[in-house]
Amino acid sequence: MLRGFYTAAAGMIAQQRVTEYLTNNLSNANTPGYKGEQASLRAFPEMLMQRMGVDDIPQSPNATQNGPNIGTLNNGVYMQETIPTFTQGDLQQTNKSTDIAIQERIMPFNTAAKTKGALFFAVQNEEGKQRYTRNGNFALDQQGYLTTNNGLYVLDENNKRIHVQSTDFKMLEDGTILENNQRVAKLKIAFSNNPYSLLKEGEGLFRTSNGQPLPNAPRNNQLSYTVNQGFLERSNVDVTSTYTNLMSAYRSFEANQKVVQAYDKSMDLAANDIGKLR
Repeated sequence: MLRGFYTAAAGMIAQQRVTEYLTNNLSNANTPGYKGEQASLRAFPEMLMQRMGVDDIPQSPNATQNGPNIGTLNNGVYMQETIPTFTQGDLQQTNKSTDIAIQERIMPFNTAAKTKGALFFAVQNEEGKQRYTRNGNFALDQQGYLTTNNGLYVLDENNKRIHVQSTDFKMLEDGTILENNQRVAKLKIAFSNNPYSLLKEGEGLFRTSNGQPLPNAPRNNQLSYTVNQGFLERSNVDVTSTYTNLMSAYRSFEANQKVVQAYDKSMDLAANDIGKLR
């Protein structure tokens, strides 16, 4: 009886976590460059139930002996992890010179990881470490450095901060920045051949698991892309399917809740009515 409680409660917890990540996807549906997450649900390991002391139980001559094994027992489900999806989002034109979007054209396929590679802007955090994002909603700080909307410095191909005189700069499709027709810097576009190995930090940022910087994309002749000035990459969250999955998670949560209530009622009857002395 109590095992049923645990199984249904595990289902409720799993569906609650599914609801949380789907709600987070919806809340970031309008965040530039946001990569929606998907969940991986798995069952707890099954247990093999066996009869105890079966050899000591007397059997009649006509009884059928099926051995000590009763069968397997499942212990419920849990959410193992959430994984970002690195599909390309739609581009939205803003005509703002500091808005930059990456348009992936050809990405090499990683046969070992069974996934395509992905491109990112390289930025520098407060500790001087490199982080990676697809949010190209940039701005200029008071010193004239190109930064993200949360104040991180955008890096060039030499891992240096990018400094410009004003927002009247021009960016070519390969990421080269021009001022008065003079080359100022070239945007670093970082390439990961297995983006699922990156660790998510929040606010649209990713980092490598070993702390080493990702290589520059132009050094890989197997891929192609364009850098689009005056555009932003929209979130890749599918709002319609997310709402559908959210409703399904709510229904599954309620179904498990009904099971818990049914077990609770049975336990109440067992504790208060069965075997009552009259």
